[in-house]
Amino acid sequence: MKKLLFVFNPHSGKAQIKNRLLDILNLFQANDYEMVVHPTQARLDAYELVKNSEGLYDIIVCSGGDGTLNETIAGLMNYKPENRPLIGYIPSGSTNDFAHSLGIPKDMQNAAETIIAGKTFLCDIGSFNERYFNYVAAFGAFTEVSYATSQTLKNMLGHQAYILEGVKQVGNIKAKHLKLEYNGETVEDDFIFGMFTNTKSVGGFKGIVGKGVKLNDGLFEGTFIRVPRNAIELQSILASLLNQKPDRMDKLLYFKTNELKITSDEAIPWVIDGEFAGNQTEITMKVNKEAANIIVGSKYIM
Repeated sequence: MKKLLFVFNPHSGKAQIKNRLLDILNLFQANDYEMVVHPTQARLDAYELVKNSEGLYDIIVCSGGDGTLNETIAGLMNYKPENRPLIGYIPSGSTNDFAHSLGIPKDMQNAAETIIAGKTFLCDIGSFNERYFNYVAAFGAFTEVSYATSQTLKNMLGHQAYILEGVKQVGNIKAKHLKLEYNGETVEDDFIFGMFTNTKSVGGFKGIVGKGVKLNDGLFEGTFIRVPRNAIELQSILASLLNQKPDRMDKLLYFKTNELKITSDEAIPWVIDGEFAGNQTEITMKVNKEAANIIVGSKYIM
C-alpha cells in the first residue's frame, strides 16, 4: 500500500473538515493508501511534522488555508529534492488563491477525488530570506489584514471578514522608501504597497498580478504601488491595478524576475502566504524552479 500523511487544520474555513473527514479518509482507504492522520495543534505544527518525515511517505496531503499549505511545503523544502513526495491539497480557507490558480476544486470531496486522479505539476516555490512561500510575499497597504483578522471572525463571515478588517486600516496607509534590485536594474522610490507573487489571483482578484502568469517558468511577478498624491488618486491607481488599464500605470511598477533584493530605511512588516513574516530591512527573494510536485485539478493547463 502507498503511504500517505494527512495533515489538517481542524479550525480552518468554519471548521468544515469535521463534516467531511470520514468521507475523505474512506476515499483514501478505498484507493489503497495506508494513512497517518494528524490534526494540527498549533502554529508550525504541520511544518515540524513534515520537516521530520523525510522518506516516510509517498504522498503528503494537507487541508486548511494558505498557512497550512505554506507550512507543509516549507517542511518539504528541507528534504533533498529527490526525496520530496507528491503534495495533495484540500483547501478549506477563506480565499484559497493558490488552490484556484492550480485548478483545485473548492469542494473538499472533489478536491480529495482530484488527489486520487493524480495529475501532477512541478511548481515554482519562493524563498524569503531563510523562509519559503508558495505564492505571495507582500508589505504595505492592507497586507496586515490576513493575520490581523481573528480565526473566529473568519469562520463567521468568510471572505467578508477580510473586507471589514481592511476598512479599519484605510487611514493607516504609510509610504516606505525602498531600493529594489532585480534583473540588473535598481529602482529607488517611495511605495505604499509591494508584492512578489506566483499566482493568478490575490485576495480573490484575478487581474491584480498582471498577465501571462506561469507557475513553473522560474519567474515571479513583482507589483509595487508608488505614493499617490491623495485619496482620489489612490482610488484611480487601485482601479487601474484591478482592471489592468493604463490610466495610472505611472504609479505602478511591474516586472518579472527570478531574484529580488529589497532594502528599506526602516523595518517593515511583511506577510508571506497570509502569515506574518516579521519586520525586515533587508530581504532577498528567490525563485526555486519546479521545486514542489503538486497534484492539480484535471482541467488545469500547464
